[in-house]
Amino acid sequence: MTSTDGQEGHGSAAGLRILVVEDEMLVAMLMEDMLMDLGYEVVGTASRINTAVEMAQRETFDAAILDVNLNGQEAYPVADVLIARGIPFAFATGYGETGVREPYRSHPTLQKPFQQQHLKDVIAKVLGLKAG
Repeated sequence: MTSTDGQEGHGSAAGLRILVVEDEMLVAMLMEDMLMDLGYEVVGTASRINTAVEMAQRETFDAAILDVNLNGQEAYPVADVLIARGIPFAFATGYGETGVREPYRSHPTLQKPFQQQHLKDVIAKVLGLKAG
């Protein structure tokens, strides 16, 4: 992954692409709007595991946000694809870090409900950008 080269430590979202994996339509729309307001490009949104795995395998993006529970299925197969590809990601869950199974707890977690600043901070952490 080279798209964040030159961005390290600058806090710039310009040109960075994010995959959103979220099954609640309103939450997905809110997250997309917040990400775009922060200057990110949303590469796509997946609400089902099969679609999310396919997008994680085929799309080009810099980071992802994964809802832990998608219509009763855990998003860990998507996380495994991202880990294999070296693409950083954060989980999103109403249960916080305790809602994430081991060995995935080392990845940042976005606690639902969240505000735009929380999303900004988590994405900056995931991408290794300077938070602000």
